[in-house]
Amino acid sequence: MGNVEVGRRIRVSFEFFPPRNEDMEATLWQAIGRLAPLQPNFVSVTYGAGGSTRERTHATVKRILAETMLTPAAHLTCVAATRAQVDAVIEAYAEAGVRHIVALRGDPPGGIGERYVPHPGGYRNAADLVAGIKRIADLEVSVSAYPEKHPDSADMAADLDMLKAKVDAGASRAITQFFFGNDLYFRYLDRVRAAGIDIPIVPGILPVQNFKQTRNFAARAGASVPDWLAARFGGLDDDPATRKLIAAAVAAEQVLDLADQGVSDFHFYTMNRADLVYAICHLLGLRPGNARTLSPVETESA
Repeated sequence: MGNVEVGRRIRVSFEFFPPRNEDMEATLWQAIGRLAPLQPNFVSVTYGAGGSTRERTHATVKRILAETMLTPAAHLTCVAATRAQVDAVIEAYAEAGVRHIVALRGDPPGGIGERYVPHPGGYRNAADLVAGIKRIADLEVSVSAYPEKHPDSADMAADLDMLKAKVDAGASRAITQFFFGNDLYFRYLDRVRAAGIDIPIVPGILPVQNFKQTRNFAARAGASVPDWLAARFGGLDDDPATRKLIAAAVAAEQVLDLADQGVSDFHFYTMNRADLVYAICHLLGLRPGNARTLSPVETESA
């Protein structure tokens, strides 16, 4: 580590999910308060399957707009909803002052593993949804990308065809599913560029707050968990303090390696917790209230 280019601008974004109760709301706003001074490019708020968190997502986004200087990006899916219903959500976001939507197909209502069937009167897929958003309002649209292929894609070629369709519909950024081997990201980036897709492909980083939970996430998302990662957390089920130290080391190693290889944009899946993400951003040279540019001292110490 330590070869990060001096003076290169580092941009980060953070993902949160809408809270289900008062305790979770307090945890979320503690995390937002801790991370906001790092001046992220934007913060995104997730949207449950079939719009199950629609009101909570909207309320969280509106509060971010009202109480912070952050730029919120609202997630939106097309599962189990008509075009008119989805269009109403888009219009409500635009009226509330949202200028950025993360457009996703979404998981089937029965969860990953169930066959996805578009709503008879709804948007067919994420590319169709992107086109609908751009038709309604002049909003920035980010989409998802899958270094290890979306679980429903027949093969990587089909997966790249869908990404290209989303870009052709108006998407200007793709955020990847989380991954743990950086070679997966760079091989995928090579394939994306070879396919003529030139939008930013921002790596999605998941600091491992809970290894068992992360392994379950990965199984549902079609992401691999390497043996070396499992080994690092082995024997720590009843040792949360050490797990936290290992998690910080693993995530820092991954992010600094990506930065050393020229990556300057990172999207963090925070799980509504700030500590690990804040520490990693510190290693990237981000400091509250000022800068996203690595100084020579920070570069050397990294």
